[in-house]
Amino acid sequence: MAQIAILERKCTGCGLCREACPFGAIDIKDGKPELNAACRVCGVCVKRCPEKAILRLETKVVSVDKSQWRDILVFAEVSGGRLHPVSLELIGKAQELARSVPGFAVKAVLVGDGATDYARELQHYGVDEVAVYDDPALGYFRADVYATCVEDYIRAVRPSVVLVGATSLGRSLAPRLSTRFHTGLTADCTRLELRENTDLVQIRPAFGGNIMAQIVTTNTRPQFATVRYKVMNAPARQQKETGEVKTRPLPKGALRSSVTLVGSQPVPAGKTISDAEILVVGGRGLQKESDLEMIRELAALLGGDWAVSRPLVEKGWTTNARQIGLSGRTVRPRLMITCGVSGAIQFSACMNASEHIVAINSDANAPIFEVAHVGIVGDLYQIVPDLIGRLKEGLG
Repeated sequence: MAQIAILERKCTGCGLCREACPFGAIDIKDGKPELNAACRVCGVCVKRCPEKAILRLETKVVSVDKSQWRDILVFAEVSGGRLHPVSLELIGKAQELARSVPGFAVKAVLVGDGATDYARELQHYGVDEVAVYDDPALGYFRADVYATCVEDYIRAVRPSVVLVGATSLGRSLAPRLSTRFHTGLTADCTRLELRENTDLVQIRPAFGGNIMAQIVTTNTRPQFATVRYKVMNAPARQQKETGEVKTRPLPKGALRSSVTLVGSQPVPAGKTISDAEILVVGGRGLQKESDLEMIRELAALLGGDWAVSRPLVEKGWTTNARQIGLSGRTVRPRLMITCGVSGAIQFSACMNASEHIVAINSDANAPIFEVAHVGIVGDLYQIVPDLIGRLKEGLG
């Protein structure tokens, strides 16, 4: 990685570098040049400076011995007195990835008060090893404390890949871990693939959801990725226990923290659109806020829930809790009916694993039809009321 450095002791403030910069990336402040965010490290200013006061510095990338990093580790999160379902989904994906490299095992790590009990439950899902940091002082989440425990296990077993759920807890923990290992982290992955050389291909929407980026950490280990709930498949629970549970002592100084618990209050449990088995979704094709009523009515007749795409949240018609997409929630119902949803990548990446997708849109070229199992090209203001009428007749 390269960067530009300016030696102030040599600089005369002539301004020739600013004139030469093709990106307008140099400002003159107090008679001295300063780089701004537009710098592309092209090196034109280096060549133009008569005093040799500007340098292009190259940072050498040091590659690790990949053969010393093996297996796939899943951080198993405990939330609300149970294993978070995303942890089981990650175990299923880890098992799939492990089959790509001979000899790779799937391991899990649990941190918390009473974590041993949850570790025994994980043995029914085909993990090869579960590490446990179990202590009453770990009864509530502190990012620095949890990171120290997980870091301890990573240094002990040296996994090639570490998977973390993209939950509130996981999004706080994962970047702290990747920073401690000076390695990469890709957030909110929607697909993962493992090459034979153990490089993890981390796929996620980028540039506002306009493309699907493939991100690879080629020189460092471990490779960290967070994955949203309802994106991967959880393995079936087996009656027989497998693997080994290893209780590990807390690392020295692990409980030293800058966070002090003053008090806590449980948030009442409630279902979200991610839990729905049937979803009816309204999109940009709805003309006014009151039109959401027919979306809600259709959902109620089907015994399901309702949701929206991002444009309707931006209009203020409902809250983010009802939104499907990268800035909303990921869903995986048995049946989804989209009404006037265009199907941009940032939306479809968070719902395309639904079992049955029915799309209603007047635009025959709408991207939603690429992921739909049944496509209906037509006016939703005719089709949806007709569906509601037919359902009422059938229920009556």
